[in-house]
Amino acid sequence: MIEYDWLKKWSLYSPQKVALVDGDNNRSFTYQQLYVEAQKGAAFLAAKYQICQGDRIAVFSTNEIEYLILFFALQRLGATIIPINVRLTAPELSYILKNCEPKLVLFEGELQTTLDDTEYQGPKQKLYGENSFAEALKTGTELFTEFLTEEMTPTMILYTSGTTGFPKGAIISQKMIFWNSLNTFLRLNISQNDSAVIFLPFFHTGAWHVLTTPFIHHGAKIILTKKFDAEKVLQLTTKESCTLLFGVPTTMDMMVQTKLFEDVNLSSLRYAIVGGEPMPIPLIEKWQKKGIPIRQGYGLTEFGPNVFSLNEEDAIRKRGSIGFENFYVQAKVVDENGKESGIDKIGELVLRGPMIMSGYWNNPTATAETIKDGWLHTGDLVKKDSEGFFYVVGRKKDMFKSGGENVYPPEIEQVIRTLDGIREVAVVGVKDQKWGEVGYAFLVKDREQIDESELLSHCKRNLAKFKIPKYFKFVQALPKGDSGKILKKNLVPSFPQI
Repeated sequence: MIEYDWLKKWSLYSPQKVALVDGDNNRSFTYQQLYVEAQKGAAFLAAKYQICQGDRIAVFSTNEIEYLILFFALQRLGATIIPINVRLTAPELSYILKNCEPKLVLFEGELQTTLDDTEYQGPKQKLYGENSFAEALKTGTELFTEFLTEEMTPTMILYTSGTTGFPKGAIISQKMIFWNSLNTFLRLNISQNDSAVIFLPFFHTGAWHVLTTPFIHHGAKIILTKKFDAEKVLQLTTKESCTLLFGVPTTMDMMVQTKLFEDVNLSSLRYAIVGGEPMPIPLIEKWQKKGIPIRQGYGLTEFGPNVFSLNEEDAIRKRGSIGFENFYVQAKVVDENGKESGIDKIGELVLRGPMIMSGYWNNPTATAETIKDGWLHTGDLVKKDSEGFFYVVGRKKDMFKSGGENVYPPEIEQVIRTLDGIREVAVVGVKDQKWGEVGYAFLVKDREQIDESELLSHCKRNLAKFKIPKYFKFVQALPKGDSGKILKKNLVPSFPQI
């Protein structure tokens, strides 16, 4: 049986090698120190909250070093970490907490009001600050030396917005994390000498599994920041002589727009990895002019997430492509009958391999709809060219991406419909210069006095900011087919004159 205690191994092989750097206050931890901190964290959680194998612990916080220590502490206990989007409102948070039934919630002090407004009545403790998990690490002396996580242990549950209006918790096993790390190592040539700034939030699979867990597995260095700041990321990349940079097109563009970009020395970077959505060619060229090759990729919470990678030399020649599938990934493009599509024929992308999720937490119906005969059905429409390069051309469902975040119109529609005076609503994604895509809501009202300001107030109370439509348009009726289904393809957005 494979032992997955990576910190134990690296504390033996390279005890003084720096594993984590806090980019906000210059704290750092060697692999030996991180190993000890994880053992102290596990001992504290076991003693105070009786956390043990099979328990679930939710975290409602922005990025902190203690967040990572908590993850490794829970691995020792064989428990499951559940990162939660800090932008959620109390009703959204309530649903997730009710669904996953955590034994404990660790939270950031500034988010306590939102947590207190939920229906959750179980134990909770601050992640850092006074009377916190971080404080317990400083004073703790007891060590939990066992490592109880095994191959199929649910190491993490990551919630994704659901197409039916409710989030679904993807179960991430240790096996999935291991094989994703191996795939990443093989395609990105990761070594102990690599380092990177991590700024994506920990409720996002990209923050954990594009570089963080593969880096720790291979003894590399992580520089963590609380949130994205374009100039700060560039400064840290230079200061720490980082070798890789990971972002989404929006963050890559924000860095280009800074005054610092033109003169900053990024010569230590081997390349930048970009995911979430296709990166515009002019933006790729700006980074290449800076001497930074761009490697685009594709992945999803439920599989990988490092599934496809486009070699940097093909970034322009194969513009828009996600490249080839990674080493231990099987990929097919299938039609509506499940038969493989031919060259340049559009179909749904289905995936098979050891980095597949175990299923959706407490949702066997959604699991059965997504995983069929061992193949995960992504819902993404793709095509493959004659050279074997894959291209994402659309989405089987109506999901769109705003600033790298998945947004599902049915969830937004469900919330808007609860507002008195709204009879019908349809939300579609439209292009946006800053965020990639934003929501556009078409509405039919049954009372005249309702207006956009009332709609916005309702959305702000019940939806995370990135889900709120940027545009609202009142119409007399929504186009429908013979069955009464709304025909979103017949909706025509109009935009204010600038």
